[in-house]
Parts: sequence; C-alpha cells; structure tokens
Amino acid sequence: MDYSLLIEKKRSRLAELEAAIAAPDFFSDPKRAGDATREHAHIRKLLATWDAWVSAKAELEGNQELAKGDDAELADMAAEEIPALEQKVASLAQDVQYGLLPRDSSEDRDAIVEIRAGTGGDEAALFAADLMRMYQRYAEGRGWKVEPLEASYSDAGGYREVIFKVTGEEVFRYLKYESGVHRVQRVPATEAQGRIHTSTATVAVLPEAEEVDVEINPNDLRIEVCRASGSGGQGVNTTDSAVQVLHLPTGLIVRCQDGRSQIKNKERAITVLRSRLLERRQQEEAAKYSAHRRNLIGSGGREEKIRTYNYPQNRVTDHRINLTIYNLPSFMEGDISDMVGSLQKSEMAARMEEAGMVTA
Repeated sequence: MDYSLLIEKKRSRLAELEAAIAAPDFFSDPKRAGDATREHAHIRKLLATWDAWVSAKAELEGNQELAKGDDAELADMAAEEIPALEQKVASLAQDVQYGLLPRDSSEDRDAIVEIRAGTGGDEAALFAADLMRMYQRYAEGRGWKVEPLEASYSDAGGYREVIFKVTGEEVFRYLKYESGVHRVQRVPATEAQGRIHTSTATVAVLPEAEEVDVEINPNDLRIEVCRASGSGGQGVNTTDSAVQVLHLPTGLIVRCQDGRSQIKNKERAITVLRSRLLERRQQEEAAKYSAHRRNLIGSGGREEKIRTYNYPQNRVTDHRINLTIYNLPSFMEGDISDMVGSLQKSEMAARMEEAGMVTA
C-alpha cells in the first residue's frame, strides 16, 4: 500500500499545528494546547520515520543494483549489506504503519499504577511487593520517575495494596498492558513441606487524568483527616496526615497517607480519584466498541487473568498472546521489554487488520 498521500496530509497538518502553536493565545485553552503539542510531537516522529524509511529503501535498491554489477568485489560487499538493509526497511515500514493508525491520546500520559494482593494471604502480599519492584526496575531502565502515593502493608512485609505514579515519556503506552490479574506459582518461604502454592495480585494501570479531562465538584467530595497507620516510620505514625476522599456520586474512596503533609496527601488522593473517574468513563465508552476491538489484547480489566509467573519452571507466560519467556529472575528484575514489545505488536497488527492496512 502506498502511504505517500497520507504522509503529505500529515505534513500539511504539521504546518497547521506549528502555526497554531505560534499563536499568542495558544495556551489560553490548556486542553487544546496539550492535545496539539502531543499531536505535533507524534507527527514529527512519524515524518522522521518516513524519511528514514525512504532513505533506507533507496540504499537497499542501490545495493541490489550493485550486487548485480560486473565488479565482483563491490558486488560481494553490496550483497553482504542487503539482509541488514532489508530488515531495516521492513522494520521502518512497520513503524510507519503504526504511526498512521489513529492514536489513543492517553498513550502519551503518565500513569497511576495500583497493585493489590489477591488470593493467597501473605504470599499474595509478598507477590504484590515483587511486582512493585519489577515495575520500579523497568521504570528506572526507561528513565522514568516513580512516586509512591499510598501503601498498605501486610504483617509478612508485602503489600496489601500499593499505589504509585510513574512519570516520563509515553508511560501509559508501555504500561497499559499490565492491567489484570497476575498469578504466581511458587513455594512460599513459610512452606515447610516444599509445596507449590498459587497466589494472585491485581494490577490496574490508569492514565493520569488532567483537570480538563474530569471536572470534580468540591461539593461532591467528603474529605476526612485521620492519623496515619502501619509501616512508614515514626514521623508518619505520629501525625494526623492521612487523608481519605469519598466521591459521593460514585462511592469511590481514595486514601493517601504516605506523605507527612496533609495538603500533599489530599492532592495525591484527588489525583488518584480523578484517574479512576477517567478510567470509569473510558470503560463505558469502550463498551460501545465491537467485541473484536475490545479483545485485541484482552479487555485490560482488573478481573482478567493475563499472566502466570511459574518459579519452578523458570517461566512467565502471557495468556493473551500465548508468549512464554524462560528467564523469570531477569523478568522480575524489570527486564519486561520483550513482553511489552510483543503485546504492542499483537495489538498493532490487529488494529492494522481492522483498519484495512496491509503490510507494505
């Protein structure tokens, strides 16, 4: 398929956006400004990829011609470069196709990650802590920042619940696939007879909502202040810094106590609440889509079992794309890029098929 006409439309759109960004009143509408700057960055990246593809394609064609020439030495050198160039052209072509797909505006956003222990008692809480560590390591590798928002500890040292914010470039684009039920199969440290137990933890990844996305009426909130409890040090335990926010229309409750500042905890709680309200709205909108579209890589719902971590067999399996990786220790240290990349490719391939975009 020839995408040159679509690319030219993108170039025209880029010029329109640059003119809009240069206007004196551009930032008078924060939502419009944010959407426009994100679209501008996306189109610039797409056009750079297109130009790289055109250049690589021309280089490949040149080498193919040289490989047919009379100069044997030059022909051999050109032929040796052809496989790598073919791979580069194919990869860039795929990136161009992905870039032309309608973009989810949430992909560029920071994320709120919530991990909760499921079935399995203390072992589930310990597994929740392992997942927290895994995402922290992954975030560090990508240059992202992790900010703890709330934590509820178990007696065994794990988490009953932990909530944190991840800030960086395209965070939600990469973390959104983690939403769902994660299952672990291993021998707990407290198991005297060496029996394998199965436990679960639930992960929810929410795009951080902005004020312009979800407007919260202060009259709809019931805010209570109380003394923080649990682990966290003497400073946390002796101050009335914990804040609980109840959203009356929906019944959603958010509690934050990790910070010593009551004001900071209130801000964090409302940030989490706003993201949960945005998630609820997005789920309602997604319910209107076709079943096929919703199930490209699973619904992303909190109730869906998405992955199994089997320690005795040193494997992690993602059930949505039937992919198994046999390097569990490395995976748990944050080396999840191959899994995330495979999930992205699966989703994009299905989206391209649905959009009628065939591989060039």
